[in-house]
Amino acid sequence: MRIFSTLAIVFSLAAAPALARTPCGGGFAAFVDDLKQEAQARGFSRATVNRFFATVRQDQSVLRADRAQGFFQKPFTEFARSLISANRMQRGRAKAQQMQRLFDRIEARFGVPRGILLAFWAFETDYGGFQGDTNTRDALVTLAHDCRRPHLFRPQIFAALELFARGDFDPDRVTGAWAGEIGQVQMLPSDIIENGVDGDGDGHVTLKTSAPDALMSGAQMLRSLGWRGGEPWLQEVTVPASMDWSQSGIDTTVRAARWQQMGVRPRSGRLLAPDLRASLILPQGHKGPAFLGYPNFNVLFEWNQSFTYVLTAAYFATRLEGAPVFDPGNPDPGLGRDQMKQLQRKLAARGHDVGGVDGILGAGTRAAVRAEQARLGLPADAWPTPALLNRL
Repeated sequence: MRIFSTLAIVFSLAAAPALARTPCGGGFAAFVDDLKQEAQARGFSRATVNRFFATVRQDQSVLRADRAQGFFQKPFTEFARSLISANRMQRGRAKAQQMQRLFDRIEARFGVPRGILLAFWAFETDYGGFQGDTNTRDALVTLAHDCRRPHLFRPQIFAALELFARGDFDPDRVTGAWAGEIGQVQMLPSDIIENGVDGDGDGHVTLKTSAPDALMSGAQMLRSLGWRGGEPWLQEVTVPASMDWSQSGIDTTVRAARWQQMGVRPRSGRLLAPDLRASLILPQGHKGPAFLGYPNFNVLFEWNQSFTYVLTAAYFATRLEGAPVFDPGNPDPGLGRDQMKQLQRKLAARGHDVGGVDGILGAGTRAAVRAEQARLGLPADAWPTPALLNRL
């Protein structure tokens, strides 16, 4: 379920000699030959390279999955309700108790709370129950050959090759998600190289079968991405009707105490961190649910770039740690995918960079919506509605 961040993807190419490479496309066999040449130029032996690529094949099911990520188009309330079932909540709380000592160790060492790890563990693989059955090597080579995002996936092939050379990756047997992630918290090969932790002390980092390895590796990865121990990440709030909605969104941060001065109030309890900077998050506009996102909330975008996914995971983590069910409010209806594409075309025609007409409410589309709402005298909360579409 991951949508990739460039920081989570990066595997250094600096040591590789300059080569006349085919970055993507063309015949698949010729593309694989090109990968083999680059691998040997990187210092891998011919025998290792030939063994790694011996049975590689193009996987059309991977390409179909890559083109059909409609799950992320749901609005936050619907998305959260689809992912956070009563069973998933109960199992998360049970695992927190059963593995209390492990989570205590993780929090002491990495500063990452159990709620966050349990949320990603649940959403990525249903607590390790389904980790994907796609051949990882084939998925990475297929996506690197495809010319949609080759720069993201080609480096992961050489990371997997490095794991193979270490004896920690069987190219014929290792399976995972369709986009190349492996294990219970779905880490890419370069993630494993950079952040893998032997949590159970057996001398190996085994993310598929060892929950301690997977959870400690996930915690190490979050810390490396900037997670700050002892700080909150998300808090549900209420907002006054007189709010300047143009100040909402993850690009605007002020001290949480300043938000309180503007009338923003915790829905329950007290303000978690008055001195920390925070953003006012309105996933479905000014009539829907509202949250303050603290600095740790932004770190989660380095794990997954889907706004709705990150917000849902962050909220689920707060629930696992005792927060109440959020108030859905009464948001204005959103747009279906075809309507969203129509809106994106209209926004692009007005000079806005929406990042492509894909029917997904991404950061570029939200910024463009906010700008047009302000121009038209509408509440500038970045939530696209049929009314806005009609006005445009």
